[in-house]
Amino acid sequence: MSLQQVIKLAKQLSTVDKVRLIQQIAPDIERELTDKLSTLPRQSLWGLCADLGNAPSADEIDIARSEEWASFPRENI
Repeated sequence: MSLQQVIKLAKQLSTVDKVRLIQQIAPDIERELTDKLSTLPRQSLWGLCADLGNAPSADEIDIARSEEWASFPRENI
């Protein structure tokens, strides 16, 4: 039986039977998807950021922070 034949038959069902069909098929689909996802190797977050290069040093961050805050108005503080 082809997919088109199954769809044609499913469209002939009542609305309640369509909902029941979905309720019966959805757990199978979810199980198949979780099985496939659990077998895929996961990349660490460090690996995801590897193409960004080296992180700025603490000194570079301090310099950038002092440059940005240098022009911040301080009268109201």
